[in-house]
Amino acid sequence: MRTYSVNSIPINELHITGKVDSHLWEKANNLSDFHSPWEEIKNTETKFKALWDGDYLFFCFEVLDNTIHVDKIDDSFNSINKSDRVELFFRSNASLNPYYCLEIDPTPRIMDFKAYPKKNFDFNWNWPQDDLIVKSSSNSKGFSVEGKISIASLNKLNLIRNNIIEAGIYRAKYFKKENSVFEPIWLTWIDPETETPNFHIASSFGVFKLEQ
Repeated sequence: MRTYSVNSIPINELHITGKVDSHLWEKANNLSDFHSPWEEIKNTETKFKALWDGDYLFFCFEVLDNTIHVDKIDDSFNSINKSDRVELFFRSNASLNPYYCLEIDPTPRIMDFKAYPKKNFDFNWNWPQDDLIVKSSSNSKGFSVEGKISIASLNKLNLIRNNIIEAGIYRAKYFKKENSVFEPIWLTWIDPETETPNFHIASSFGVFKLEQ
């Protein structure tokens, strides 16, 4: 499995703003080779970084793209699902029974849910409110998302073992077709080797290694 090393930082020093403007992010490994295995995409770039301090797992996405689409009909999951967004999935093991999904748009609205094999989604489940904080910012060049998830909640959900977290990192990029309908292109750090886009599959996950 592909591994991303999550470097450690001193406790209580990283304060998220949504702008990815803390000098501490310079200590993180930069992951930028996101791609779509199913269709060609140009003029966009996705960067991901993560850090941890013993209490929280911190993450950030920086999306460089001047054609961001946000569906503003309402604040429902259906509206988020029709918008550009970044995504993090976490699993206990390859059975995906269960796994947990965070999908965050530029505003930042959060679609979080518990999932089971064969795309059986429980939208009544939400990440505990005090254990997840997300902020974002946008400009003409794109948008950024910063978040932090408590290590306690990850442990409670059985998502950390021996400083290893099994995770998927993705992005949905929406573009307007000739009929003015917006359709997604799916980007990922790992090619799940499926004929059609599918991140809800064991082969799309890699490993976060929490470094000491």
